[in-house]
Amino acid sequence: MLTDQFNRRFTYLRLSITEVCNYRCEYCLPRGYQRGDNVPAPLSLEEIGTLVRAFALSGTRKIRITGGEPTLRKDLPEIIALCKQTPGIREVVMTSNGYRLAPKLATLKKAGLDRINLSVDSLTPAVFEMITGHDRLRDVLDAVDEALALGMPVKLNAVLMRHYNGDELARFTDYLRHRPVTARFIELMETGDNREFFRQQHRPAHLLENWLATNGWRPRARGEDDGPAREFDHPGHAGRVGLIRPYKQGFCDDCNRLRVSSLGDLQLCLFSQGGISLRDALRHDTPEQLSRRLHRLVLGKKAGHGLHRHDPGATRHLAMIGG
Repeated sequence: MLTDQFNRRFTYLRLSITEVCNYRCEYCLPRGYQRGDNVPAPLSLEEIGTLVRAFALSGTRKIRITGGEPTLRKDLPEIIALCKQTPGIREVVMTSNGYRLAPKLATLKKAGLDRINLSVDSLTPAVFEMITGHDRLRDVLDAVDEALALGMPVKLNAVLMRHYNGDELARFTDYLRHRPVTARFIELMETGDNREFFRQQHRPAHLLENWLATNGWRPRARGEDDGPAREFDHPGHAGRVGLIRPYKQGFCDDCNRLRVSSLGDLQLCLFSQGGISLRDALRHDTPEQLSRRLHRLVLGKKAGHGLHRHDPGATRHLAMIGG
């Protein structure tokens, strides 16, 4: 199993399959996706197959497909099926903005998708449009209902912003009263492109934790393959609330995930100083050879990120490697 010098074990891969996104979120791509000159094509299905087999040989059990917006790849069902059919991979999940997703969910589930995370930064239509640049809240909530009807577990991701959704926790918990959905509030993180926006909009997530405790929500135990969220439940609600607090002391101590960008760069941390290209190895090495390389590379992972020092590394925006 992949283990770093701090004895952290990595069983969870976040795999970006495209940088392209069709949203214009204020905290990420406020001007929309801007394609640079001479940008290589994203990983092919064959390259993804080699990568996934190498990670599976190295103890990875869970793969999250991310973007950009992953549904913009026409071969998404094939990518999901490839991941799910790889020996050792127990769970394939995806993060999406939900844009026109509902009609595709049955096909994606048949391909092997186990569950879905949807970006819902506000439950107020006008605020949702203000944040994302699209009047699509109803479409996203339809995707939630469709996923639940298909028996697919759902999580909602909301980036916490002081002047946009900082007072919407009660609205979200009302939404969860009769829906078995987890709503996760993610503390706004500083990137290379959003420094001024971060200064204006950052709201510490511990304020939400205080509200949850006051209103009868209690923390749940964390599972071995879980992501970074601390989840809370309530006896009067079918759903749960999760908080992701990257500025909390010790946040990185139990990190269990690695990232690979859509161009094949291994990111040892979301806020690393740059990726390590695996593309040549994906084209010429066997999965066994790449697995051995991954074991060496993971030893270079640092103890934590530099966000407390206002150092986001080389991460200009989160669409680069899927957050």
